[in-house]
Amino acid sequence: MNIPKVLILFRLLLAPIILGLAYFIGDDSKTTIIVLMYLGLISDILDGIVARKQGVSSTSLRRMDSQTDMVFWLSIGFATWILYPQLIANNYVSIYVILVMEVACYVISLVKFKKETCTHAFLSKLWGITLLVAFTSLIGFNHSGIPFALAIVMGIISHIDRILITIILPKWTHDIPSAYHAYLIRKGIDFKRNDLLNG
Repeated sequence: MNIPKVLILFRLLLAPIILGLAYFIGDDSKTTIIVLMYLGLISDILDGIVARKQGVSSTSLRRMDSQTDMVFWLSIGFATWILYPQLIANNYVSIYVILVMEVACYVISLVKFKKETCTHAFLSKLWGITLLVAFTSLIGFNHSGIPFALAIVMGIISHIDRILITIILPKWTHDIPSAYHAYLIRKGIDFKRNDLLNG
């Protein structure tokens, strides 16, 4: 059994379930949505680690993982909007900035390499942690505040890093820790990859 693919498909399946819970059940589903969000994050951490332990890590698997991450977090975002439309409306400018930067990451990669972005960068992983905290605050406590602001700042920084990675890379590849590492690749300088960071 390809356990990493099962973990990725599990996370993909969570997206419509989370949206359905928010739309059809509403406030009473908040705790369940938060639990599913944490389960999704755990599956994201495990799939890359297990893939390397089993020796089944591949470009196609990493691309599938990357696109599933986007679908998963978008589902959390839309669920938050369904539950608390006014909260999202009050912060629409910063949310639009992040969405525009996300689109830019894909457009630049598609134009340059004819493939979607798949960096799994370190700063993106940090952003994922701040998103987890922010959505826990938003969904669980109807509060944006510092957790939301931190997620926005980290999101902008991580997207700048991803854009720079794509611009600097001489050819498409996946699992690039940072723009600096993209520069090393461009210069033909080898570097040690951290298995945990590439999970």
